[in-house]
Amino acid sequence: MAGLNKVMIIGNLGADPEMKYMADGTALTNLRVAATRNYSTREGERKEETEWFSVAAWGKLAEQCSQFLQKGRRVYVEGRLKTRSWDTPEGEKRYRTEVVAETVLFIDRAGAAGPSDQHHEGMGELEPEDIPFE
Repeated sequence: MAGLNKVMIIGNLGADPEMKYMADGTALTNLRVAATRNYSTREGERKEETEWFSVAAWGKLAEQCSQFLQKGRRVYVEGRLKTRSWDTPEGEKRYRTEVVAETVLFIDRAGAAGPSDQHHEGMGELEPEDIPFE
């Protein structure tokens, strides 16, 4: 039986995207996304809880995220969880779980609040003049 590894996040970028190219020329962009949840306690007190996610976008999606996103933008990210491990110089084993993005949708327009009319699967929401390919 096959398993399911799927994550969906709506949140705001906490920093500008960081893009680099791997040795084989593949683009990698790292995003930090904050998703906030509001809830009420049993006593009726309103609370707010923010969870931070590390997101990795690869290839053309990485290049588009780097080009069109910046700190504060609202995004929808869909992907899968992946845990990496490495050894520190001190010999300690470290682990990091991140979201590997398959789809990134730009929910707001650059510099504006409110929803966008453009909707492009896998590349985010862009203004028509911003679309880099047909």
